[in-house]
Amino acid sequence: MNIMLFHSTYGLRPAVTSAAELLEAAGHTVWTPDLFEGRTFETVEEGMAFKDGIGQDELLKRAVLAAAPHSESGLVYAGFSLGASLAQNLALGDDRARGLLLLHGTSDIAENASADELPVQLHIADPDPFEPHDWLTAWYLGMGRAGADVEVYRYPGAGHIYTDPGLPDYDEEAAGATWRVALGFLESLTA
Repeated sequence: MNIMLFHSTYGLRPAVTSAAELLEAAGHTVWTPDLFEGRTFETVEEGMAFKDGIGQDELLKRAVLAAAPHSESGLVYAGFSLGASLAQNLALGDDRARGLLLLHGTSDIAENASADELPVQLHIADPDPFEPHDWLTAWYLGMGRAGADVEVYRYPGAGHIYTDPGLPDYDEEAAGATWRVALGFLESLTA
């Protein structure tokens, strides 16, 4: 599988490149574009301020430009938190998308969005301050209306970006479970 993996608002941290290495070891080809042009952040507040300075439209443009050279082959879009939001937007706009792997985040869904049986897997903390239950219910229903085939995995007690060992949110057990399930999901897309 060809995977476009987008980083969170913390930037392209070692956890993102480690995730890419894990996916590559399982036989996938992975791209990890740096949408923040080398900047990384220690706190979510710093990352959010930087993201807001760039603007959502510019970030989406950078993500599209990163994916465009590889999209012809049919990508699985994936991302962490902010990166998951970007991945979702790209996957819903790409008829050739093979799948969508969302880690710690989702995005708004346009009324006219069409996913045509797109396989989608979401891994999320429970509760997650950035993804409240009411929001996730509406998101799930919206993705279903768009035609996506959605699986949601919740991790009680885990922090928001619980797969990053360099953050206070890290939860080793939840991270291990996430990667086991995600690798199975990606394997199912190659069948």
